[in-house]
Amino acid sequence: MPSQAEGRLLAFDSGIGGLGVVAALRRHLPLAGIDYLADTALFPYGEQDDAVLSRHIVTLIDRAIETLQPDAVVIACNTASTLALTALREKRPDIPFIGCVPAVRWAARISQSRVIGLLATRATVRRPYVAALHEQYAPDCTLVAYGARYLADYAEAVFRGETIDPELIRQEAMGLFGQPDGERIDAVALGCTHYTFLVDALRAVSPPHVAWLDPANAVARQTATVLEGRAFKDISREKTNRVWFTALPQDSALLEEHLLPFGYSHVGLWKPPHS
Repeated sequence: MPSQAEGRLLAFDSGIGGLGVVAALRRHLPLAGIDYLADTALFPYGEQDDAVLSRHIVTLIDRAIETLQPDAVVIACNTASTLALTALREKRPDIPFIGCVPAVRWAARISQSRVIGLLATRATVRRPYVAALHEQYAPDCTLVAYGARYLADYAEAVFRGETIDPELIRQEAMGLFGQPDGERIDAVALGCTHYTFLVDALRAVSPPHVAWLDPANAVARQTATVLEGRAFKDISREKTNRVWFTALPQDSALLEEHLLPFGYSHVGLWKPPHS
């Protein structure tokens, strides 16, 4: 049942991937305003240096909070969550942050073979955070992980209405299923929100028994819980729905067309205030 909580949210991702989370947020929180910030200037995050990227994310989101004054921030990006969520919470203890992490626990809960998969960016796969999730929530499972270089780019293209050769998707999927024990995987946790827009394509080139686990609904439910227990800064504020990109794409008009179903009508260039 949808929550009646109101308030204003800021959803953040490196590109369009977090819009899958936004869609879930709108189902669970129809009365909330949701601003969206895409850090396209540094896309894809999976190819950036960890230390530089962490500092960049914390600075960018801190300035966005100052400007937009959200009641909560949804980090709708696995890379940003695994890398910067702790630092963000330490820097802004006045704001609740809801992160998006690989659904390793969910995969372990439903797996019959006790071999689970993780499909994510190369940066997410190599982080100690993933090993900690495995140890804490799936110690009796074999975790087969693969860091895909191109899937996020393919997702951006599919979002804009382009067609991707299924063979390219199959090659990335085989990076997971082609590993030792890969044929025993029966549940795959999506470790990048961009992959929401590729789930059907991934299913089509993968073994039919595999469950593909997208955490968007779980993130939305947690956000609803946070908002329901929070006193908003100013209940009279306009609940806006604005979208910004740190670098405007060349196909802005085409992008705007595909943003309409998510509640956004105009692409804006993010111009942060001076620190």
